[in-house]
Amino acid sequence: MKYINVLTIAGSDSGGGAGIQADLKTFSALGCFGTSVITAVTAQNTMGVRSVFGIPAAMIKDQIQAVLEDIKPVAIKIGMINRAEVVQVIEKELKAYNHSVPVILDPVMVATSGHRLIEPDTVKQLVEKLFPIVNLVTPNIDEAIILSGLGINNLDEMIAAGYKIIEKGAKAVLIKGGHLLGPTIYDVFILGNETPVVLESAYIVSKNLHGTGCTLSSAIAAEMAKGHDLLPAIKIAKHYISAALQAGSEITTGYGNGPLNHFFDPLKLIIQ
Repeated sequence: MKYINVLTIAGSDSGGGAGIQADLKTFSALGCFGTSVITAVTAQNTMGVRSVFGIPAAMIKDQIQAVLEDIKPVAIKIGMINRAEVVQVIEKELKAYNHSVPVILDPVMVATSGHRLIEPDTVKQLVEKLFPIVNLVTPNIDEAIILSGLGINNLDEMIAAGYKIIEKGAKAVLIKGGHLLGPTIYDVFILGNETPVVLESAYIVSKNLHGTGCTLSSAIAAEMAKGHDLLPAIKIAKHYISAALQAGSEITTGYGNGPLNHFFDPLKLIIQ
């Protein structure tokens, strides 16, 4: 018997709401066993990011190899990568691993506070080296603007940006529309050159939105690890996000933007 193992490769959030911490909480809440590779350490809280320290690339490589050689994840989520040499390490190690394992890339570039979390030359490396080997890229509006080079102010422009990201080598893209505020939130899913799928959800009034993107990509990875195809996994993950946002909307954590309530209805660890 085995747990369903899911790996996150991402940065650490000292405030506990995003990054590695959000990923591991999400995996646990959805019945999976989480392992981690830490790419950077951030000093942050609900008020914002104070500083970022990149973990040496050699140590990141060692972490990846240690996990892949022993615990063998059946899905992988990639989050914050702020240096080109780290992209290269991840590309090499994942190419040598099981190619059938789904990989979800959340291209974390800008914190909610506006703090830039990625070096400019890393974006190009991210596109060239990781897009071809991941199953899904999950940018928010700000990240989709950077990746596509297009302005985004409405649903039609989200779709146009999605196709531009596909043109740059992504197999599939999910543009998260939470930054376009309105009574209905639209996310756009595009697989290859297929017709876009527009996913709607009700806007939830809450200031506790920290880690929403990290949590969504981790939830997609967890659901794919449990055997769901890509689009069903996205739909289940979106339902989980909505419920976690609603459950955490009235909770005060610190003085700023708090996290979701990841454990509003946790599953027991699933054993295969």
